[in-house]
Amino acid sequence: MTLMTRRTALKLGLAGGALLATAPMSLAQLRIVVEGANFQPLPIAIPDFASSDPAFGREIADIVRNNLRRSGLFLPLDPASLPVQLGDVNATPDFNVWRTANVDGVVMGAVERGGQISAQVRVWDTQQGAQVVGNSYATDPSSARRIGHLVSDAIYSQLSGGTGYFDTRVLYVAESGPKANRVRRLAIMDQDGANASYLTDGQSMALTPRFSPNGDLVTYMNFADGNPQVYLLQLSTGQQQRLANVGAMTFAPRFSPDGGTVAFSVEQGGSTNIYAVSTGGGQPMQLTSGAAIDTAPSFSPDGSRIIFESDRGGSPQIYMMGAGGGNAQRISFGQGSYSTPVWSPAGDLIAFTRQSGGQFHIGIMAPDGSGERLLYSGYHAEGPTWAPNGRVIMFYQDPGGNDGPRLMSVDIWGRAAQTVPTESYASDPSWSGLRG
Repeated sequence: MTLMTRRTALKLGLAGGALLATAPMSLAQLRIVVEGANFQPLPIAIPDFASSDPAFGREIADIVRNNLRRSGLFLPLDPASLPVQLGDVNATPDFNVWRTANVDGVVMGAVERGGQISAQVRVWDTQQGAQVVGNSYATDPSSARRIGHLVSDAIYSQLSGGTGYFDTRVLYVAESGPKANRVRRLAIMDQDGANASYLTDGQSMALTPRFSPNGDLVTYMNFADGNPQVYLLQLSTGQQQRLANVGAMTFAPRFSPDGGTVAFSVEQGGSTNIYAVSTGGGQPMQLTSGAAIDTAPSFSPDGSRIIFESDRGGSPQIYMMGAGGGNAQRISFGQGSYSTPVWSPAGDLIAFTRQSGGQFHIGIMAPDGSGERLLYSGYHAEGPTWAPNGRVIMFYQDPGGNDGPRLMSVDIWGRAAQTVPTESYASDPSWSGLRG
């Protein structure tokens, strides 16, 4: 019952993936049941991972603890309080010791660093006396933190019933310098804020980066030509180019689910409409027309529909149309204005920014506009992006004054709201899919 069903060991670039099957596997009762917002995080014990380098074993265990804690579904216990403080992945735990300490779930791990990094992990249900997770991994030395994220994903997926999201990256705009003359560069980092690097040099302003489905292509807004224009940037080569030569300004780009098309907005002659064009070039196709401002298009996961923001009814609201354009229907009907809609990976929810009552809100609704719920409220919170499992949303919030924006996250139950650490001020996040 290996937990790497989301992809094979070969696809992950791992040399391992073998199941640790020396003990009976069981789903047992060690499972988080999430039904609405009224659930308790699962207490879980994670001793330091065994290693010939104890500091490295502690580092990987800390990554797992921090990932699970930030998810809001788990409550990793203080390692110093545990009856066993160093994991032994090769032995069955003394379940009586853990039961006496009121621990229902315990993670035992081992990790070694050499020509490659190898890791093993087991999760035990102490009440049932059964193993519920057993995996081994191997990867290259430059991917040490990924081992911790893969272990976290395995634990999360088995015990929560959802797909993990820790082995992912986030694109964002890194902002630095005085507020009146801020430098805005494209940056990329792991979802927990580690391994940040810069993709543009700040010579020209860059905004609204968006991942392609395959994770190698990025589309964003570049001000190199004075007015904003949509560009494509390939992460693996660093090559970039302007996407389409149409209109005085092009902006708000987003990929189709197959990665072959980018929808974006074009300002021309005082009106703003939505267009779509192949990533390989060609003639852009106009999808909306009229004097309104139509912007922020987002494709449904099956590629058949587009949601977007429009003020055609007098104030910014969310509309839906077919991917070929035409017959747009309004779906937002709450008080205030709506913007930055984005479809969830499963297609069951739409996240958005709403301004009402003198505040900004991050919310979700069904694609027909029903079931609207506000997850987070605060000054200038906007720009949601989905984790690939559809359970967590990242956005940015600018507190105003001399401070700059910061990245935030919240789950779809309105819980676990927290700041995502970044080296600088940060805005416009875009969450990748699971890494390949």
